Amino acid sequence: MKRLINIGLIASLILLTNPFPSSAASANVSANAEQYRLRMYHLHTGERIDVVYRIGDNYLPNAVGELNRFLRDHRTGDEKDYDVKEFDLLHELMAKLGHPDGEIDIVCGYRTPWSNNWLRQRGHGVALHSQHMEAKAIDIRIPGVSTARVRDTALAMQLGGVGYYAASDFVHVDVGRVRSW
Repeated sequence: MKRLINIGLIASLILLTNPFPSSAASANVSANAEQYRLRMYHLHTGERIDVVYRIGDNYLPNAVGELNRFLRDHRTGDEKDYDVKEFDLLHELMAKLGHPDGEIDIVCGYRTPWSNNWLRQRGHGVALHSQHMEAKAIDIRIPGVSTARVRDTALAMQLGGVGYYAASDFVHVDVGRVRSW
């Protein structure tokens, strides 16, 4: 009963602050706001996603949740809430590369500490305190764009760490401190 009262109060407050939610004014704000879209293909799961995760300054919780699920640790199935700045970084990177509607190949998204340790034990050159474990890093390729160009563009953005893995043909981008390797 108490929960129903709380829901009623919340609904009343929403109506008081915007009694005409479908008014032309709100429609214009939404219509004019930039849509932030990501299209990705996960190389390990074979899954694809095409999602608008942000409109203007508003992140869309369901869409962000879909991205978190898509970028889960493919070894364990565990998910973690990504830092949304990582999604913005990818969106901006694609625009700067001239491929705003292009698809990003995901080599690695979130990694649990277990997966990170598993890779370290097998000599994959994985950092002990990887940004992947914090859901702040993604390893990518962009079909039709050289990894050297992806690296150079990401470095110029100065939004976080950039790792270049020429032999494995991917680039690591994260929203940790600015650094490169």
